Amino acid sequence: MKYNGINVDEEIDVREMIPLKRHELLGDLFGAIPVGISFVFINDHDPVPLYYELKSIYGDVIDWAYIHRGGREWKVKVTRTDDSKARDIGDASAVIDLTQTDPKSWKQVVFHRYGMMEEGTSLQLVSREDPVEIKEIFAGKFAGKHQWEYRKEVPGQYVIHIVKQNRAGLDHDGFSVVNEFDVRPYPPAERHEIFYKAFDELQPGEAFEFINDHDPSPLYYQMKAESKEPFQWDYLEKGPEAWKVRVIKVKQ
Repeated sequence: MKYNGINVDEEIDVREMIPLKRHELLGDLFGAIPVGISFVFINDHDPVPLYYELKSIYGDVIDWAYIHRGGREWKVKVTRTDDSKARDIGDASAVIDLTQTDPKSWKQVVFHRYGMMEEGTSLQLVSREDPVEIKEIFAGKFAGKHQWEYRKEVPGQYVIHIVKQNRAGLDHDGFSVVNEFDVRPYPPAERHEIFYKAFDELQPGEAFEFINDHDPSPLYYQMKAESKEPFQWDYLEKGPEAWKVRVIKVKQ
């Protein structure tokens, strides 16, 4: 049986797709299936951020069952349990409803989704409380690279739009490129391992350059949110066949 041109009787392997396209394909597919219909997809990491994004859009009408966990094969069966209409998010490009999200997962879900967004687009957050910790991370890690707008700010109801701006890092002089590598031959999960290992091996003032087959900006935003060591991220080449990035471990 096909919905949106996709056969839901077959497993849907999204591991070779860029993150944004994975969310778009699976989100549109869920919106197209009727009550009682399921599909199974395979991802290379825990796709729990997608679960919360779907709940944010369609409400609590999703049965999400893990068939396999771990490694680079996370397999999930998704079933629509009731009718619902997609939330109207106006001029935003995506929405995360924190009232539908486990508080322990707020940061993971928000920064995962924000990281794959395109420049000039906005992420809508809906919350019963002002998400101060998330706001402080954006202010500290992404100063000058985002705009935080309160669209509604009343007790018990907050609607925020986070507009994604310039991704380039600040200029820092004095660095030495000590490593160059191409991650395109490797599966996505191994690419992340290679990247983090290379960053761990850098000394302050050293840099590496790597090549990817799509924009690795989700990795940039994950690093900005999690890294305790300052770094600079410079695009040397931006597609369409290859993205080349220089990563510098900044001297403190």
